Amino acid sequence: MTNDKKFSNTIQAEAGLADIVACESEICFIDGATGKLVYRGYDALELARKSTFEEVAYLLWYGCLPRKREYQAFLDGFTGSMSLPMETVMIMRMFPKAATPMEVIRTAVSSLGHWDPDSGNTRLDACMRKAQRLTLRIPLLISAHQRLREGLEPVQPISGHGIAFNFLYTLLAKKPDPLIERAFDAALILHADHELNASTFAARVTAATMSDVYSTITSAIGTLKGPLHGGANMEVMQLIEEIDRPENAEKIILDKLSRGIKVPGFGHRVYRCEDPRVGILRDYAQKVTDWTGKKNTFEITQEIERIVLEKTKVFPNVDLYTASLYDAIELPRELFTPVFAVSRVVGWTSHILEQWSDNRLIRPRAEYCGRENLEYRDMNDRA
Repeated sequence: MTNDKKFSNTIQAEAGLADIVACESEICFIDGATGKLVYRGYDALELARKSTFEEVAYLLWYGCLPRKREYQAFLDGFTGSMSLPMETVMIMRMFPKAATPMEVIRTAVSSLGHWDPDSGNTRLDACMRKAQRLTLRIPLLISAHQRLREGLEPVQPISGHGIAFNFLYTLLAKKPDPLIERAFDAALILHADHELNASTFAARVTAATMSDVYSTITSAIGTLKGPLHGGANMEVMQLIEEIDRPENAEKIILDKLSRGIKVPGFGHRVYRCEDPRVGILRDYAQKVTDWTGKKNTFEITQEIERIVLEKTKVFPNVDLYTASLYDAIELPRELFTPVFAVSRVVGWTSHILEQWSDNRLIRPRAEYCGRENLEYRDMNDRA
């Protein structure tokens, strides 16, 4: 016997939580209509032009830009002691060669918590130290693993230099040119935070359970690993290689559009105009590809942008010019997504700290749409 009563939460459901406000935050503001990105009240584009990744990290963690003396003290403690625990390096040596960089940093980051002297300390100052250690060590994890999988030994960072310099130095075993260092530093700034993107939301959900920092960042990295979140810049590079020459772009892009194939590097869940980060990355991609002799990749990217805008009016996003920029500075394609974590760990940890400042378990509801009012039957009586 059944009745007609319907199960309902009487809650408006939005697919993908589109436009649902899940929390209040002072960290990042996005205006999707006008194309504005703000960190703690500062235009992120101005920061990318004038600041450094370390200074932006300070801003996101502490809520303000540092005075000169504060900044120097911060740098002395922050960039003066880069290192990886020996045990974590030993673990990375045991990973199979087939393990992808994202799989490796997910597992390696989780392992770092075992050797952190503040592992069980939940005080704010201890959590801040853990945030800083993670920001220093994630780039070293990526560069060390890449060298190990190429049959090379990890390179030790140079004390006193910033994240951009030491990531490139430990990866490529050579000091980066100042233009390349500056371009990469700007890219890190522009990727440092982007409000409640999927990985940041995952980090806040995990943090809300009062789990530890390392578990929380592992959640974020696992989310970033998904191809619908990270990886679009790698797809752009694959497209550039498929096109090969600028004069081939129109035929290939029009064919994809006619078959309804999404062109990577275009469209955004939030922005209804050009992603504000595109302009600076476009400028740096042009300068760096000119300097390195990889102008062809930039010219192909320009052609892709022209054709897609002309035919679809869909605007480019941050991934479009990141691809040619990263390729020009000799980053292997498989590192494009892991490099996202080099920068975004600052945003993730900022959101974790903010979540804990006024914590409440994040527990949304689901609109039930399954079968209703079924009667239990004995196993022998089931059809």
